[in-house]
Amino acid sequence: MRYLIFITVCVLSSSSVLTEEMYTTKFDNVDVDAILSNDRLLNGYVGCLLDKNPCTPDAAELKKNLPDALEHDCAGCSEAQKNMADKISHHLIDNKPDDWKLLEDKYDPTGAYRRRYLENKSGDGGRLD
Repeated sequence: MRYLIFITVCVLSSSSVLTEEMYTTKFDNVDVDAILSNDRLLNGYVGCLLDKNPCTPDAAELKKNLPDALEHDCAGCSEAQKNMADKISHHLIDNKPDDWKLLEDKYDPTGAYRRRYLENKSGDGGRLD
């Protein structure tokens, strides 16, 4: 009986590790470059995230998962999602700082993501104005 209790405790305590939820990969093939090169598309995503306009299905999924992804350093993200998130975030930080500031105020008010980005950014000594 003691052995059965031990096995049950081990299984239950490890089940949370085994069932870590991953975000849906249904939108992993979104053409990020097309979004970043088209202000209308990019503004649609930003507007969705800021509750300023309706969301497409993929933008709604992003909006739903963004707080958790930021809090847990994208632990539930696929590699494609991590790459997309980095590419979009870096583009906004570097090219659309006003949009980034609004998003950061809403989703990352402590600036933790920005600090991680600056620590990993190469080429300009980590300066971001």
